[in-house]
Amino acid sequence: MKQFLPILSWLPNYKKADLSGDVFAGITVGIMLIPQGMAYALIAGLPPVYGLYASVVPQIIYAIFGTSRQLSVAPVAMDSLLVATGVSVMATEGSEAYVTYAIMLAFFMGVAQFLLGAIRMGFITNLLAKPVISGFTSAAALIIGLNQLKYLLGVNLEKSNQVHRIIIDAFGKVGDTHIVTLLLGVAGIVLIKGIKKVNPKIPGALVAVVAGILVVLVFGLHNTGVSIVREVPEGLPAMILPDLSMETIEKLLPLSLTIAVVAFMEAFSVAKAIEAKRRDYKVNPNQELIALGAANIVGSLFQSYPVTGGFSRSAVNNQAGANTPLASIISAVLVALTLLFLTPLFYHLPHAILAAIIMVAVSGLVDLAYAKTLWKTNKIEFALLLATFLITLQFSMVPGIVSGIILSILILLFKAANPHMAILGRVRGVGEFRNVKRFKDLELWEEVFVIRVDAPFAFVNIQTIKDRILNEALSKKGLKFVVIDAGSVAYIDATAVAGLRDLMESLEQKQIKVLFAEVIGPVRDAFYRNNLVPENSEEFFFLTTDNAVNFAVSGQNKPENKAIALQRNA
Repeated sequence: MKQFLPILSWLPNYKKADLSGDVFAGITVGIMLIPQGMAYALIAGLPPVYGLYASVVPQIIYAIFGTSRQLSVAPVAMDSLLVATGVSVMATEGSEAYVTYAIMLAFFMGVAQFLLGAIRMGFITNLLAKPVISGFTSAAALIIGLNQLKYLLGVNLEKSNQVHRIIIDAFGKVGDTHIVTLLLGVAGIVLIKGIKKVNPKIPGALVAVVAGILVVLVFGLHNTGVSIVREVPEGLPAMILPDLSMETIEKLLPLSLTIAVVAFMEAFSVAKAIEAKRRDYKVNPNQELIALGAANIVGSLFQSYPVTGGFSRSAVNNQAGANTPLASIISAVLVALTLLFLTPLFYHLPHAILAAIIMVAVSGLVDLAYAKTLWKTNKIEFALLLATFLITLQFSMVPGIVSGIILSILILLFKAANPHMAILGRVRGVGEFRNVKRFKDLELWEEVFVIRVDAPFAFVNIQTIKDRILNEALSKKGLKFVVIDAGSVAYIDATAVAGLRDLMESLEQKQIKVLFAEVIGPVRDAFYRNNLVPENSEEFFFLTTDNAVNFAVSGQNKPENKAIALQRNA
């Protein structure tokens, strides 16, 4: 039960010493989450109150099922834009159908995550290479930030997930900019950034919200054309039952699977980063999928749209002293109290301030330093990052992340199909072998050719390996032996067996014998099972490359090499 309900691990053993840190962190994140949740709801195309709804129940459910002690599960910018991107093609923004689809998306996303966790698919994060994540996140940050220009400029711009369309539309309407709104938004950005520099512990977003409301009230800016939030419904969200009609499932299933993976990737990467700093607990990827799934499923029953672990909130939660998930429960209670008693205070909150909060939040997601590092160290990985970035900017977020995954898999397959192979020579006076391209004055032989294969023998690379060895062997006159150092070969599949058989037969026709050195047991077993070598393998398998070369040069097979054959016969 403790594995499925991690709360049973930390709650019965709760220490009084942890309470002060949890309370302070919970209040801090709760205060941060109120304006942030409302702002992120705007990104999703929903009324601001849905950001508060999504900040109550999911946090409590994650605290029960989650394995991270500091992860803050609530609305995030990236998933909010994915919601807007997907749902906007199904219904008109602001309509009742739009809100219903957004809530149902959380339900199906949660079901997908819960099932993936139940069948132990937590390893799917391995499909997302860091360059893909960085390129996608940076592009998403730009898309999210630019979509706030409509609120910052005070003009009606088309919401889009394609940057060029936003920029063209903004340039076309720049003459209609509402100057007061622009000044208010820019002042909000400066205030939040300035407070962060002075003291990161001060909730700059909340200060900007309070200041924005007071300025609008004092100067009556809402009467001059400044857009404000107006009515925010009071009370906790009512429970609703999901619409499980086939039409809804068909519409939302593909998008829900995409957001499920992206959201899990985001949350798990944050959780692992914090775990590495704390080192007093272990984050379980499969349980995290179950926890996020449960948070979204139950949250959707209380009008929550998709949620996941947030970068900035979780970092603040950790820095503020959170020791257990009780901090998240306190944050949820604070948001719930706001819904019950404080929503009238947000009537005069300007949209420009919410846009400022979003722009500051996503600006930290653009990671130029990592791109520069890749440019210097790995051009292929840099190209992967750049391709993901550009595709996301041009064709939206879902094609961007999918293309990034496909490209990273193709690069992996290309590398696997072209494994590293090194021609070896012996260090003089020592029984060690080294790459002839990296070391000078190595001992070489006319009748013996030594090559090391640094990859498994598999269907994806056996043709490349076979062609390389054949070309090298047939280009040498007087060659009698090819020694393959197979110490790095972890396994051999059926296609590779056929390829090796063809290689050995082709070389035998040229009176060249193939010897294998340093082959591990499972690979030797595969050789025997497939009759690639005779049972008496004394003259095929050698404990070391040096043994194999000595046998080829002098015909002497050292006694210790017979251990392989004796063990096999035993």
